[in-house]
Amino acid sequence: MKLRTLFLVGMTLLAIALALFLPAMPQPLAYHDFADKRVAYGIENFLDVASNLAFTLAGLAGLVLVLRPRTCFEQPAERWPYLVFAIGVLLTGAGSCYYHLEPNNETLFWDRLPMTISFMSLIAAQIVDRVDVRAGLLALVPMLLVGVASVVYWIVTERQGRGNVMPYAVLQAYSVIVLLQLAALHPSRYTHGNAIFAVFAGYVLAKVFEHFDREIFEWTGAVSGHTLKHVAAGVAGLPVVWMLWRRELVAPAGARPAPVPADLDQRLVT
Repeated sequence: MKLRTLFLVGMTLLAIALALFLPAMPQPLAYHDFADKRVAYGIENFLDVASNLAFTLAGLAGLVLVLRPRTCFEQPAERWPYLVFAIGVLLTGAGSCYYHLEPNNETLFWDRLPMTISFMSLIAAQIVDRVDVRAGLLALVPMLLVGVASVVYWIVTERQGRGNVMPYAVLQAYSVIVLLQLAALHPSRYTHGNAIFAVFAGYVLAKVFEHFDREIFEWTGAVSGHTLKHVAAGVAGLPVVWMLWRRELVAPAGARPAPVPADLDQRLVT
């Protein structure tokens, strides 16, 4: 087994272990206390609500590109993970909008559910593009079920008074690490595959904005960090849209993509 495959298996086993054995952690209620509570046009938390338009636009653009007949997919079935991703991004806009109208754990569920769908389907899409078409397509539904289960488990435990957000948090971290591993070690069969790194950059920037929500609002007096988080996270979906718009097939599914570096496979085969 190749070292890069062992890494992926090892990360998966580690994520499962952490999700099962780390101490339970309820969702901190302070999470719902956002800096910008201004009302406009009769809508509370207006900018935190309106900024979800970024997800909506990115999701709609993704749907157009995925469903466009001339978008490059070697096999028609390869559209499915990207279609689910685009739908997930679109629903994230709706779910986050609903959450910010009245922030609490119950509404947060509808924010996190489509977000997890987006992460899981994007991983499946990268497996299809970079590792194996059949493996990626077969992984799509199980990965979606695991993602949904992590969010459902969290809200059920919250309702029972023993909230545990840890499996969801572990899954989110795992998704980011696996996406980076796939992008760094497995060349895409299509051009412009490196656009996935821009998705990661947008995700990191969104997390920074989220962390400094109040500080940014106090500094600017006009916009909060959480509002900017929505914009950055929504824009992070656009590199996928751009990739689908511009990409061309480099190597058929049966062909072996050029390894990086050139002798990596020979040196890592055990």
